[in-house]
Amino acid sequence: MEIRNLYLPFELELWEKDQYEARTHKNTFFEMVFVLEGTGIQRINQYQLPFAKDKLFLIFPQDSHGFEIQSASKLFFIRFNSAYLDQQSKDWVKKLEFIFHNHNHLPGCILKTVADKPLVRALVEALIREHHHQFPHTEEVIQQIINTIITIAARNISLITPINIDKSKSETAMLLINYIHQHIYEPSKLRVEELAKHFNLSATYLSEYFKTQTGSSLQEYVMNYKIKIIEMRLLHTDLNISEIVYELGFSDASHLNRIFKKYRGISPSEFKRRKKQT
Repeated sequence: MEIRNLYLPFELELWEKDQYEARTHKNTFFEMVFVLEGTGIQRINQYQLPFAKDKLFLIFPQDSHGFEIQSASKLFFIRFNSAYLDQQSKDWVKKLEFIFHNHNHLPGCILKTVADKPLVRALVEALIREHHHQFPHTEEVIQQIINTIITIAARNISLITPINIDKSKSETAMLLINYIHQHIYEPSKLRVEELAKHFNLSATYLSEYFKTQTGSSLQEYVMNYKIKIIEMRLLHTDLNISEIVYELGFSDASHLNRIFKKYRGISPSEFKRRKKQT
């Protein structure tokens, strides 16, 4: 299978095709695809999904994917890699964590808020104008627009029900999960007693309910989410272990190393080394 690489921090491309079938391939970078016009099929991993106007797709590195164009279509591609993320501010990178944490979300259009579709369309059309005309400070404007689209994507992905949760009985579970994500840097707000108080539930009921709905205890969920964040910090920022310790509320570097090794089987430094090699 073809593997495609990206040698610049980001890349923009506008496709206009009447008929086309892209060979299934994998990327070593992230790719967002917005459908301006047309219809067809997106093939991603084991799924085949129809696409149409105003849909936004997010493709992760190593996803197997391709497109089949069925009617005159206009697709806009935003591609970015870890070098692009490395250039961004630490505060903005935090906004990406919904995307990284939900890497295994079901494929399909990620815009769950109807009002965001015209907003993303307007942003994409602005990107096309900037990219075509090359106004003064174009690159800075383009990066700001890209970051806005990524942030909107993260917001929408936060609304997607995780695969292992039964949507029919998960409204409170989803509220709990979103609350955990929003307050992951405030450990005091993630204690069972504080959560129970916030959601007006008993601590015992909340713990049992959360495990029933998610398949893991509250503590396990919080720690798994922190591990995901640590992985992202190691791969996409230049933060050192001491800074990550402070940010996520671990007692010290040895505590973080011990927990990471318990969940991943290797130390953070070894994890980073292996990922950089691959």
